[in-house]
Order: sequence, then C-alpha cells, then structure tokens
Amino acid sequence: MAEADFDVNQQFEAEPRVADYVVDADVHVTPPPTFWAEYLSPQFRDLAPKVESEGEFDYIVFEGQRRAVNLMASQAGRTFDKYKNAGKLSDQRLGGWMVDKRLEDMDRDGIDKAVCFGGGPLGTGNLELYLDSFDAFNRWQSDFCADSNGRIFACAYLTTVDVDQTIAGIKAAKARGDVAVNLPAFPQSISQFTKEGAVWQAMTGDPQGARQYRDPEFDKLWATLVDLDMPVTFHLGARISRFKDKTNFLCDLPMGKPAMLEMINIMLYSGVFDRFPTLRVGLIESGVGWIPWACEYMDRAWEMQRHWTECAIKHPPSYYFDQNVYASFIEDPVGVELRHKPGAKNIMWSSDYPHSETTFPHSHKAIARNFQGVPKDEMDWILSGCAEKFFGLK
Repeated sequence: MAEADFDVNQQFEAEPRVADYVVDADVHVTPPPTFWAEYLSPQFRDLAPKVESEGEFDYIVFEGQRRAVNLMASQAGRTFDKYKNAGKLSDQRLGGWMVDKRLEDMDRDGIDKAVCFGGGPLGTGNLELYLDSFDAFNRWQSDFCADSNGRIFACAYLTTVDVDQTIAGIKAAKARGDVAVNLPAFPQSISQFTKEGAVWQAMTGDPQGARQYRDPEFDKLWATLVDLDMPVTFHLGARISRFKDKTNFLCDLPMGKPAMLEMINIMLYSGVFDRFPTLRVGLIESGVGWIPWACEYMDRAWEMQRHWTECAIKHPPSYYFDQNVYASFIEDPVGVELRHKPGAKNIMWSSDYPHSETTFPHSHKAIARNFQGVPKDEMDWILSGCAEKFFGLK
C-alpha cells in the first residue's frame, strides 16, 4: 500500500479482553501546534508556532526556524513497516488530541482508564516564554482530560528552574484535578538554558549541575507533594535518545531505561525517603526487569560500603523501592516474572499510546504475552491496582 493510500485513522475491531479492568499507567497527547496561540499567556500569543504545508510535509514555523512535523510521538494506527519519522499533521492518529476519538480507541483496545503525560515545552531561547509554555501545555492537557468522563487523568510537567515556582505548579495541578506532576530527571540550571536544548532540558535537566534533588532546597517541594498527596514522576529523561537519528536510535533506546536509577538513587541514598516516608515516586516508561538486579546489587553494596561513605539511611535500598518507588513498563515479561523479588513490588503496565512503542491496537494480546501463568489477583495488581494506588485514583 502506498503511503498516500495509508489511513492512519483506520478502525480496528475490538479484540478479546484478557483482563476485566485495565488502568493504563502511561499514555500521551499530541496536540496540533496551533493550540499554543490559544493557551499561552496573552503577551506571548503572537510568538506562538505556526504551521505551513508544502508537498508531503507540514512544517512548524517558530522563531525563525522551519522544521518538518516529527511523527515519532504518534505512530499509533501504523503497522511497524509503516512507521515514518516526519510528515503531515494528518499522518497522526486523531486520538492524540481529540478526546472522543481517544475514548473510542481506548474502548477498542480494552483500556478502562489512563494517566496522560503531555509534552512541551516550546523549544525557545526566550526563558519567560519557555516557562509560560509549561503552564500552557498543562492547562490544555487538563482540559483534554476533563472532557473524558473520568477515564483519563493528567500528569503536569513542571520546571525546576526555581523551587518556589515548582511548588506553585504543583498546587495549580492539584487545583485542576491533575493526579501527578513530572519533573526533569535532574534539576535544571538557568546557566545551561539554550534554545537548542530547551525541550530536552525539560526531561533531563542538568545532570552535572550544582543543584541535585538531595539538596535541602528541595525538601519543601517533597513536603508539598506529601501534604497534597501528589506523586511525582520522572519520564524516561535521564538519558537522551537521538530519536531523529536512524543510525543511533536503536543503540540509545534501551540505555534510557536503567539510566533512570541515577536520580532515584540521589534521593534514596541522601535520606529523602527517610525524611518523607510517604513520598511516592514513579519511574515512567522505564521498564522494570532491571530493577530486581539493581536492588540486589545495591543492597549488597550498601551493606559493605555504608560505613566509610557515612550513608545513614535506615533501611537497605530495596526497602525504599518497595515502599516509595513505582515503575511502569510496556512489554517486559522478565520484569513480570521477577515481580516477587525485592524492589519489584510496585510495577504498572502501560500502552504508551500513541508513541512508537505502543501496544495499540493489540494491548490485550501484549498483556497475554507478558502475564502467562500469572495468578489473576497478581495480574490485576499490575494492570490496575498499583496504578490506582500510585496516582490516587481510588
């Protein structure tokens, strides 16, 4: 079938369900860039991106640059052999931004509820516009979820340029009804802010920066999350994948999963979870099969090295993973098999709709592959109960 004949919004027959009730712990939205002109603060709306069409591509025009629409965040509806990296907005599945179409896709795919992780911010060198674009995207996403009849819940993306501003973002997210907030893997540094790195800095922050989440300045942030009963997530941001580079993309992709361990350990070994024992932290899209190995290694290393390093945490590292740390996976039968190992108590399934790793429209076939031989009560915990507990959906 020629690309011109390919219908990314083709309809799919609903497949038999393997599980009675599924809470998808990680889905995404892909709003057309025209939304910025409506949701940015009034003083920035004239600066919003615009869309131009030419030939086989739509182009986003912003701050003197013109780039083709990248499609890797919207491959749902395509078979693997039809994946494409760039094209038109019409090459994206409508469920990425139209809530009625999303609910139809959830029904076809056997998904009862979902937690939505957004995107943005704008790739701008204007710091004030950059910070405002976080709020703009979060408000758009909250509105999207509010129209879902209680089936889709938002996680707000926040900046860490200033802790007081982050706390204000947490309170605003809670007031809108969002169920979690997402932070960069490492605190951001204004000194490292650039237009070229603006979007990735929202995910990764500054790994080598002077500020780290172990620092006392962040304790009031953790305290706010605990007081509001809001979990915090990190979303596959500890390592950058060169998603536009077909030579390096496959090399990079698996490295992003275990890289999530670094920032959680910065918190763990510095006693954040001793000071805030009810703080819930989610490693989203991280996979889970590596966690039991990591916890076994960390427990042994901590026991041997804790005295000279003066690491005064009260419990072995695996204890905090089972108490405070949650993680989501898409397809990870090894992780499901190791679910009873120390550190692997809190694992959650997700479809990653509509990204390139999504299980849509065959999610229940994926569930069947990953949960062979798993007792129903344990499968129900991973497919719904764990996410409901983490995100406070009950």
